[in-house]
Amino acid sequence: MKNVSNIKDCYGCGLCATVCAKKIIEISLNKNGFYEPRITEPEKCTNCGLCTDVCAFSHKELALEKEKTQIKSWGGWSNDERVQRKCSSGGIGFEIAKQLIEKDYKLCGCRYNPETNRAEHYIATTPEEAIPSIGSKYIQSHTVDGFRAINRKEKYLVTGTPCQIDSFRRYIKKFRVEDNFVLLDFFCHCVPSMLAWKKYTQMVENKTGKITYASWRNKLTGWHDSWAMALDGEKTEKEKTENRDSYDKLIEEKKTYYYSRLSQGDIFYNLFLGDYCCNPACAKNCKYKYNQSSADIRIGDFWGETYKDNDKGVSSIVSFTEKGKHIIESLRNVTLVEHPFETVAEGQMKRNVHKKPTYGIVMRFLKSPFGLNTLLWKIIHFNNRVCTKLYRILKKK
Repeated sequence: MKNVSNIKDCYGCGLCATVCAKKIIEISLNKNGFYEPRITEPEKCTNCGLCTDVCAFSHKELALEKEKTQIKSWGGWSNDERVQRKCSSGGIGFEIAKQLIEKDYKLCGCRYNPETNRAEHYIATTPEEAIPSIGSKYIQSHTVDGFRAINRKEKYLVTGTPCQIDSFRRYIKKFRVEDNFVLLDFFCHCVPSMLAWKKYTQMVENKTGKITYASWRNKLTGWHDSWAMALDGEKTEKEKTENRDSYDKLIEEKKTYYYSRLSQGDIFYNLFLGDYCCNPACAKNCKYKYNQSSADIRIGDFWGETYKDNDKGVSSIVSFTEKGKHIIESLRNVTLVEHPFETVAEGQMKRNVHKKPTYGIVMRFLKSPFGLNTLLWKIIHFNNRVCTKLYRILKKK
């Protein structure tokens, strides 16, 4: 059958479920905690082939033709310090969304939903509604509800991972509505297993109660040390305060708060950035590193030497199409500085992630009923020690 029934360990972008007229494709987590498609009623499939046509995983080439690619790049930040402070880097992503919304576009972006404890795509029609899309979400997004809510006759800014955007461009090309859409992706490391995120949040919720808010890139200690998790919980702590009038001790309730940084050994960031639980598609099939994209615009953190003394945050910005270039150059209330692409992309990955030798052990642990504890730390420490020794041996040769 000409459908996605045989596709496993894919990008999980959800466009196959979005395009299916029969609504018989479901996107759900597989046993390893990654989204993939499932045909719920195979007998209803008409073999139209739309689901495979829009599937970036099934195509070797990018949806954006090379002859249409025009790369121009900048560093930049929002002139609104509140936006710059709240966003993961310089706030350019929000400024793009805000300006396009003012031009009657809608935003299909990603937000964290504490009720479902997952990242989800949704539709925003005002700058206020776009605020939850601010900041990085280092977990795989469930896109289907957001993508299905899009009216192809209207104008949208659609944001997502490079593989989601590559599939989305195939989708809008299929229906000949590219002119209605602006596509924005970002420099992407990989997506970690949702099993890791669930284990992590279970650990945190033992202290905070159910999580009500999550920030993956909190800049409390500055942009260069912002690989930080900031999580609010529903539990309250009783705190004694002094009443100056009666000199009595009053009891006030204070929301619990969890804060942890990679620089201090945060276990989720060790699992994610250490590639202990990465999606197999990210390791084997990612074709979107560095300057490879099907988006109009790509954003990220402007790492490297150029802004090493800036601790407020600077966005790297790359336009791949004339449409993207025009949008960036027409932005208001931002500071833009043009740089060569190699400078803008300094510090960004040029190759795919490589699974650690202990990947299988870690994944089995994440599937187990045990919580995150010292055993997992020992696995990570052992792996780092072995890799360091191998590196030294190979270097001598």
